[in-house]
Amino acid sequence: MRRRIAGRYGAERRFRLLGLAAVALSGGFLLFLLITMMANGLRGFTQTQIALPIDFPSSPLVIDPASLKTNPEQVLAGANLPQVIDHAAVAAFGKDGGRFMSAGAVTALRQAIIDDPDILTRKATITVPASEGVDLAAKSNGSPADEAAVARLKQAGALSTGANLSFLTLSDGTDPTVVGVWGALKGSLLTMGITLLLSFPIGVFSALYLEEYAPRNRWTDLIEVSINNLAAVPSIIFGLLGLAIFLNVAHLPRSAPLVGGMTLALMTMPVIVIAGRNAIKAVPPSIRDAARGIGASPVQVVFHHVLPLALPGILTGTIIGMARALGETAPLLMIGMRAFVASPPGGITDPATVLPVQIFLWSDEVGKGFIEKTSAAIIVLLIFLLTMNSIAIYLRNKFEKKW
Repeated sequence: MRRRIAGRYGAERRFRLLGLAAVALSGGFLLFLLITMMANGLRGFTQTQIALPIDFPSSPLVIDPASLKTNPEQVLAGANLPQVIDHAAVAAFGKDGGRFMSAGAVTALRQAIIDDPDILTRKATITVPASEGVDLAAKSNGSPADEAAVARLKQAGALSTGANLSFLTLSDGTDPTVVGVWGALKGSLLTMGITLLLSFPIGVFSALYLEEYAPRNRWTDLIEVSINNLAAVPSIIFGLLGLAIFLNVAHLPRSAPLVGGMTLALMTMPVIVIAGRNAIKAVPPSIRDAARGIGASPVQVVFHHVLPLALPGILTGTIIGMARALGETAPLLMIGMRAFVASPPGGITDPATVLPVQIFLWSDEVGKGFIEKTSAAIIVLLIFLLTMNSIAIYLRNKFEKKW
């Protein structure tokens, strides 16, 4: 008997150690992922900049400062700003100075002229973003030519590294030094908004009907089995469904948040229905009986008593469904949301992309500068996901009631 008791205690200790090892292993993998992502991603929020001196009177730019007061964007659109950048870079850093500047240098020069048109009458030094090679060499390891360029720029006192706030305000591009996540982030916000507006009310009302009003027959059993099966269907099937119905039949705009939200709503709805039914079923029958006993109608019983008590469980299912929808890429690729979108969407019918698709596109780019941008976009996606979940958890705790 003592040997059996000692054996049971030993088995229990081994089981606890095995569980602790499993948790430690999972935590180790998560910690490795976060450290790796942070090491690469935090560099994406910084940018190497070059102080470029420009002698505007002797530059090839010939613009009347008075013309900038009416329509500066149109005037500067036809100006030879790239030639001005190359001319100033060669004069300041040698014959290969032009390759030190990125495509964003033209944008920085245009903005400097718009902010101060009198700059065209004097010499001035403007801060422009460095090229991809110089940026990588200044942050980590680059090619020998780029490292030599960084050494030359540091010797001239023209190189600096600062926060890249434009990464949060720009959209997609071909140069990793001038790309941002705002276009994809706004597309994700619009898409998730459409998904929530469609899936949450339909899912909750479906759960209420099936649990409180629907008769128990074969037709109801068929609906329940179908909903359970839909919750396990691969996401790409919903993408094919959205492609066939919303694009080919309804002729809705391709690559729009409206279509993306409707497609993800189809995928999220079964999860909300299942979680909602379980939450409604968990409400004690005594709550219903007490409400009926004081004269409440069936509708009042459901909406005044059952639904408020079941709302925390319903919100839990909504959190799971929305988190799954936010990370989906396959269904959105099927409806064309992998297009190159250089400007943020203005509405739910404009072409757009979302953060998971943007990460997928950048990870497939050849340029090494996109590696850190991909990790930085993953950090933004995780922050977006944590924010959305935190709001949902706050609402769940706020409406939670104990009985």
